[in-house]
Amino acid sequence: MLSEPSAATVRASLPAVGAAIGEITERFYARLFAARPELLRNLFNRGNQAAGTQRQALAGSIAAFATHLLDHPDSRPDAMLRRIAHKHASLGVTPQQYAVVHEHLFAAIVEVLGDAVTPEVAAAWDEVYWLMANALIAVEKRLYEESGAPGLRPWEVVERIVETDDVVTFRVRPADGGAVRGFRAGQYVSVGVTLPDGARQIRQYSLSGAPSESVRQFSVKQVRGDGTTPDGEVSNHLHACVREGDVLDLSEPYGDLVLEEVSGTPLLLASAGIGVTPMVAMLADLAAGGHRAPVTVVHADRSPATHALRADHETYTAKLPEASVHLWYEREAPEGAAQGLVDLTDVTVPAGTRAYLCGPLPFMRAVRTQLLEKGVAPADIHYEVFGPDLWLAAA
Repeated sequence: MLSEPSAATVRASLPAVGAAIGEITERFYARLFAARPELLRNLFNRGNQAAGTQRQALAGSIAAFATHLLDHPDSRPDAMLRRIAHKHASLGVTPQQYAVVHEHLFAAIVEVLGDAVTPEVAAAWDEVYWLMANALIAVEKRLYEESGAPGLRPWEVVERIVETDDVVTFRVRPADGGAVRGFRAGQYVSVGVTLPDGARQIRQYSLSGAPSESVRQFSVKQVRGDGTTPDGEVSNHLHACVREGDVLDLSEPYGDLVLEEVSGTPLLLASAGIGVTPMVAMLADLAAGGHRAPVTVVHADRSPATHALRADHETYTAKLPEASVHLWYEREAPEGAAQGLVDLTDVTVPAGTRAYLCGPLPFMRAVRTQLLEKGVAPADIHYEVFGPDLWLAAA
């Protein structure tokens, strides 16, 4: 992994780089988009750039990777790398783009740290960068080979279902009449659209239907700005403009929050808000496969009226012989559900449970803490973040 001289240099310089990583990533993106404006227009999420969340995620991943190399010199943070690689593959990132990132990232490091970037420091962090980049390139190459069809493909909308006031489900089939490849429950697809200003923007949405269906289904929550963050460009476009008969560009399925060898394993599927989408696909898959071990279903939402895919959530759960359902609503909780935030105190979590979480970061952190207190092993708690992974940035 990291050579001994570079490890010593990285260890000595990590505090300075870590303290400045936010400014470094801000300068990096400014340089990158000045030199390659088409990347912001047609690849990067403009909303995340405006909100600054992509900068935070990049800073967190670099710091986490470097720290792991120092603390565990004989291994790599494979879980983090897999999550990033799946996202990159869904966007069609190429090996050549890593050289572009390297050029502007290291120029930003020099701009911010100045004379502190000695030849030794530059060489050491160059080694860190390429260890991470080459690991990602290798994983992404394998993912492209497995997908069989890297890049985006046109799909026709065959049905548009209004789930709630701010969630719509789109059911799509290949516009060329070709075959629909299977996917693993919990995965997502990238959806590309052309916006009114001509920009091509891409977003990821979890597949919310059963993996065995002949069409694909994904559900989109309309993202509204809160004064500090902008409205979601793609979600609002999909809600306002896309109807049956329209054509969207979709990637093959990617994502590593998937059910792995779960036969006989107790499961806990916890979601909040639109995080329900991968959980519904998982429940559909478990029901189709005749899963007989305990399944604990946990969901939190603002109210029953905002609980997207609620009928599917309940229908698939009812097909599992050892399933229990625990619902929390912030308001208007019906009989059988609790009012307020998720509290697992009185929820039985069987020994050996494997947990899958999806929802806002505060929700997932709270649920993870409660599961650890109940004896669930950290390695058995898996999560999916919609948007930039800020879990690392806050670690």
